[in-house]
Amino acid sequence: MTATDKLTLGGLLVALIILTCNLYPWYRGGREMSKLAAFGKGTSAGVCIAMCPGGILGWAHSRSGTVGNGLGERTSQAATGTASAQGLTTGQLVGLGATGAVIVVIAILLVVLAYKEAGKKDKRRILGGAYVGSTLCLTAGVAGALAWLPAAVNGVGDGIVTAVQGAGIL
Repeated sequence: MTATDKLTLGGLLVALIILTCNLYPWYRGGREMSKLAAFGKGTSAGVCIAMCPGGILGWAHSRSGTVGNGLGERTSQAATGTASAQGLTTGQLVGLGATGAVIVVIAILLVVLAYKEAGKKDKRRILGGAYVGSTLCLTAGVAGALAWLPAAVNGVGDGIVTAVQGAGIL
């Protein structure tokens, strides 16, 4: 099985199933934002992973599409009898720099720490959110909507580096 940077309708199906399973209890349960916190943490980690052009995080991002495509295509075929291997328009988050990479690693570390503290249900929600965030960033629509994010993360990283180096303070 090789990694992919293209999401199919099957992969989208899996992401939408996970998204629906997380939004439904929130919608039916009074719409308290705390019910979406774990899923949101995972989603933010997934989006951070999607910004990585390589390394372990970049590999995990490309594998999320591969796993979802296969699982979703089999699910669609078994449930409806129709094939869902049609590819969607591809997109990706580009432009992450060295200073932005520091911020991404810290953000992912914070989600990992939250995962370690979470209960069983919240652990599943964090993992589901990470999958959905990463997978949806393989599409042109979501990646296009978040195209500003790598530059913003780079800017935060630049600001931290500037502060640590003491530039402009003295």
